Amino acid sequence: MTSRERVIRCIRFTGPDRIPMGLPAPFPNDFCRTGPDKDPDWKPIRTWEVEDGAQWEDEWHNVWRRFSNTSRGEVIEGALKDWGDLDSYAFPRFDLPSRYERPKQEFRENPDRYHIGGLPGFPFAIMRYLRRVETFLADVLLYPDEAMKLQRRVVDMLKSCLDQWAKAGADGVMFAEDWGTQERLLVSPALWERMFRPGFEEIVGYARSVGIAVWMHSCGYIKDIIPHLRDVGMAVVQLDQPTLSGIDWLRETVGGRMTVWAPVDIQKILPTGDRELIRASAKEMIEKLGSFSGGFIAGHYGDTRAIAVESEWQQWASEAFVEFGGG
Repeated sequence: MTSRERVIRCIRFTGPDRIPMGLPAPFPNDFCRTGPDKDPDWKPIRTWEVEDGAQWEDEWHNVWRRFSNTSRGEVIEGALKDWGDLDSYAFPRFDLPSRYERPKQEFRENPDRYHIGGLPGFPFAIMRYLRRVETFLADVLLYPDEAMKLQRRVVDMLKSCLDQWAKAGADGVMFAEDWGTQERLLVSPALWERMFRPGFEEIVGYARSVGIAVWMHSCGYIKDIIPHLRDVGMAVVQLDQPTLSGIDWLRETVGGRMTVWAPVDIQKILPTGDRELIRASAKEMIEKLGSFSGGFIAGHYGDTRAIAVESEWQQWASEAFVEFGGG
């Protein structure tokens, strides 16, 4: 069974020969993941040298900042500062075919792996960057018409991305959209369902119509919207903190209907440095989430320094996934 067949069987619940894995060498990796190239005509307008970190402008013209101890960052200046500029704001050209030529070649060079293309976000993530998160969380209450108008443009742009990924040979697309703190959603569940679920349904439905499965990463507490993600047809939800929802609850709620891709929990389990606890957690997820002729993918967290985890501790998790997952 090829990696591609294995992953497809897992997310369709038709019996892979082992759990799929996205682990670093020398452990198994069933995926070929890539993203679009930069727009050849885009050049950063502003760059900075800052103490203890980095600061840069992206092609949306958002300004980012990160500290030196992490590869992650946050927008400190959104490109869309005034709603009056919405109609004239020019989106990046993610529908440019030339941006997908190298990814297409990567897919051709890895025919046996499952092909995942990267999206530049989903509506909430893109909009919160354009407006800055604290501003956009107020916008959804104070300027809902403007927020919905922006979301319409974003949804259409993402559908054009899906067209390009379909032509490039992607089996799935993945996006990152963080929806939760450690305790709750960033918006109320009712507001999420009213304002954001329709966009999810439209994009996921369109992706399926062009033969692409949608994979979502989200950090924090998102338990309240996981049933919605399942119901709109999300193929895979990637959770770095699966214990925030609860493994038993995930099994009961999405088992056999939506696949979970997760490392050993990066907040409650990995940082303990307890080898037996880490191994037991890996085994539990395989047994409970992967017991539906599919349903679980073993993951790996790439920035252990940011979460104060020794690389050896995560290696124990990878070894356990291979041992108990049939690798």
